[in-house]
Amino acid sequence: MYVVTGIVVAFTAYVTINLASIIIVGVRDDGNTADAIVVMGAAQYDGRPSPQLAARLDHAKTLWDDKRAPIIAVTGGKMEGDRFTEAEASRQYLVDRGVPETVIIGEDQGRATWDSVIALVPVLQDNDIESLIVVTDPYHEQRSVLSFRQNGFDASASATSTSPLSGGTLVRRTVREALGISLGRIVGFDTLFDLTG
Repeated sequence: MYVVTGIVVAFTAYVTINLASIIIVGVRDDGNTADAIVVMGAAQYDGRPSPQLAARLDHAKTLWDDKRAPIIAVTGGKMEGDRFTEAEASRQYLVDRGVPETVIIGEDQGRATWDSVIALVPVLQDNDIESLIVVTDPYHEQRSVLSFRQNGFDASASATSTSPLSGGTLVRRTVREALGISLGRIVGFDTLFDLTG
C-alpha cells in the first residue's frame, strides 16, 4: 500500500514539475538567433489560417523582421476533405504579408506534432539547418522544442503571446501537455506518438 501511495505521490509531483516547466517555457524567449524559425501548424479553413495559426504566423514574421533567422519553416498537412494543407495556408499568409517565398520552406504531411517534426527533419537537413526558434502556442511550446531536440536540433522557444486560446480550453490543453510531456520524457516522444497517435 505504501509503495503504491509513494508511486502516486512521486508521479503527481513529476507531472506538477512538468506543468510548471510548460508554463515557464511558454513565456520564455532568450532572444537568440538561429538558422530557421519553425511554425508549428494548426487548423486552416479553406486556405485561411485559423486565428490560432495566424497568431503563430504573425509572431514568426515579427521574429523574421527582427532578423532572428533568415528562413521560416511551415508545417502541417490537411484533414480529409480539405483543399489546402496547413503549410500551404501558412506559406500564402506569410507571402501576403511581405515574406519572400524564397525564404519559406516546410513540410505538408504532418497531422500531429511528432508527425510534423519527423516530416520536417529531412527538409531542415537538406538546407543545412542546425538551430531553430520554434513558434507555437505557449502550452504547446515545450513538447515541440523537446521533439526537435530529440532529433538532434538546437531548438529554442518563442511562443506567440496573442494566442486566442483561453479559459477552460487552455487549462485542459495545458494539463494534457503536462501528462504527455511527463510520459514523453520517460519513453521518448517517438514512442509516445506511436502509443497515442
